[in-house]
Amino acid sequence: MTSTSPQPSMKLTALLHRTFGFQAFRANQEVVCEAAIAGKDVLLVMPTGAGKSLCYQLPAVARGGTALVVSPLIALMEDQVMKLEALGLQVARIHSGLSREASRQACRDYLDGKLQFFFIAPERLRVPGFAEMLAKRKPSLIAIDEAHCISQWGHDFRPDYRTLGQHLPMLRPAPVMALTATATPVVQNDIVEQLGLKNLARFIHGFRRDNLAIEAVEVSKPRRTEFTVEILRESERRPAIVYAPTRKDAEAVAVELARVGPVAAYHAGLDPAARERIQREFLSGRLEAVVATIAFGMGIDKADVRTVIHTALPGSLEGYYQEIGRAGRDGKPSRTILMHSYADRRTHDFFFQRDYPEIELLDAIHRRLDTKPQHADDLRAAIEMDAEVFAKALEKLVVHGGAVVDFEGNVTASDREWRRSYAMQSGFRQTQVEKVVRYTEGSGCRMCALVEHFGDVEDARLPCGHCDVCAPSDAIAQRFRKFIPEEVRTALAIARALRSVRSVSTGKLHKDLFPNDSITRDEFEAVLLAMARGGYVTLEDAAFETQGKTIAYRKASLTDIGEELVASGAAASFSDLFVPDAPGATLSSSATKPLKRKAAKMPETEEALTAEEAELEKRLKSWRSEEAKKYSFPAFRIFGDKTLRSIVLERPRTIEDLLRVQGIGPEKASRFGESICRICGGA
Repeated sequence: MTSTSPQPSMKLTALLHRTFGFQAFRANQEVVCEAAIAGKDVLLVMPTGAGKSLCYQLPAVARGGTALVVSPLIALMEDQVMKLEALGLQVARIHSGLSREASRQACRDYLDGKLQFFFIAPERLRVPGFAEMLAKRKPSLIAIDEAHCISQWGHDFRPDYRTLGQHLPMLRPAPVMALTATATPVVQNDIVEQLGLKNLARFIHGFRRDNLAIEAVEVSKPRRTEFTVEILRESERRPAIVYAPTRKDAEAVAVELARVGPVAAYHAGLDPAARERIQREFLSGRLEAVVATIAFGMGIDKADVRTVIHTALPGSLEGYYQEIGRAGRDGKPSRTILMHSYADRRTHDFFFQRDYPEIELLDAIHRRLDTKPQHADDLRAAIEMDAEVFAKALEKLVVHGGAVVDFEGNVTASDREWRRSYAMQSGFRQTQVEKVVRYTEGSGCRMCALVEHFGDVEDARLPCGHCDVCAPSDAIAQRFRKFIPEEVRTALAIARALRSVRSVSTGKLHKDLFPNDSITRDEFEAVLLAMARGGYVTLEDAAFETQGKTIAYRKASLTDIGEELVASGAAASFSDLFVPDAPGATLSSSATKPLKRKAAKMPETEEALTAEEAELEKRLKSWRSEEAKKYSFPAFRIFGDKTLRSIVLERPRTIEDLLRVQGIGPEKASRFGESICRICGGA
């Protein structure tokens, strides 16, 4: 099979119909195909399910010869190979799940010109001589799927992807196409630089998904499995994909979810045959749900997924967007639900500390290196470092240019400066989690926030009308209720106060309006958030530096709509605002009235504390302050002084005791109960 130039008169729509069976292009596909066929390098950022794959497959057929496709996911690779073979195209692939002989045959077929598509994993290019083998018969087009993996600023960075650019010159003059569904402007620029893309056509299209209803709901970890079962009990919410943070969690959720329908866990711990079987059964409809680890990309192209559930806080908005994009590819209404709580942040802190070792550990390895190769195992033994810690530290040292490892595992020194790069990336990783936390706490349209995150500011102005912010009464993961009269009065007081100032911190606003805590800080924040959702106020995250520390806070300002409402005297409109009822309670619950408040434990006149009680109060305040500093938010977010005093007076020793304290509900008991009870018990 020889490479030929595409016929200028070739009608792309005819080729589209004849080869792929489609009558017409989807939005933006044709112009991308034309650029690639003309020989231009292409950067394509297009949402999951929008038809990215066709944008390299059609040009590959049109250009003739063999297209080389680099893909990091075995499941995605197998899915693409199966579909192309079903169309009668000649395809081969190499990945870790195949035998050595199958891989050798694929290489022979490539060199003999028998293939139209040759799929490889990025790690394959590390094999000595493999890139040189490819160069013996240059590809007609090179497609790099999931191209965000190239960038150290991407959510799924892979070192083997980072080195792809080193091999491309010997495979030219083939045009290079970099394709991804999740790349912020910073990542887009890094992809272009790392791959050395020239004569570039850049296409950034359509992050908005009009058929997705996005919800984010605070649910304690112990409740999430049962809550997932509750959500998916109704058959119209299936097929579904559930994301769990660990293999153990995926297995546990799958066991419970089997009560409502056929389900399987899907993660990297399964053998390739099991993963392939589960994928096949899910695609065919024999499985109604798959529970997958977030760390292991599924690469499953199933059009009718109705629900995507995250049972833990994702590590980045880019990864989250890619995962929810697997819902509703058929264009029909679909729903995504993100469960989160304070405890998720601690989990991410643990993974961060595991994946980004202290720089001193990287230094310890670097000091032992010189130009003489040392095997990694011998190096670790000499340093006497834990194997897992060593592997992570060496990986980061290589990625940032402080060391070089050959395919046989020998390590040599590099004279490149690596410390600044490592510090920048580690800081960037921490900010990614912060952005997800802010997203869950946001007051604006969920879809708009995602669209804006990817740099499409213009399209981010139009609310989606489906999410739990735009349409709270339609939410299924959270029950909402309308304002009660007391909350209407609070909203009016807030609006009047904000008329006289440009903006003010929400803490000061609460203290000025309710100095006696007649409305608790949590209740006050709930009203403010509802006003922001209604478009009456704007809430903005801010921070200031003091004594070398960053203190985060939130400030509020009145919008033009809020100003007009107060000026016109039509404040009764506030009664149409919604606030969450019981966190994590679905709309199917029978209760729709406001929650009853617990009887006050605090006396009207504050009692003088005994010396022992005063000491306990001091210890609790110190603990509260340390907890707040960990996550750079105000101490009241844990609980206010009034609740703290109630804890001192009640001195709870068990979670059940703590739940009887005013201001402590199930969520806070789940987050902080163990620590509080330990302090109160004198431990």
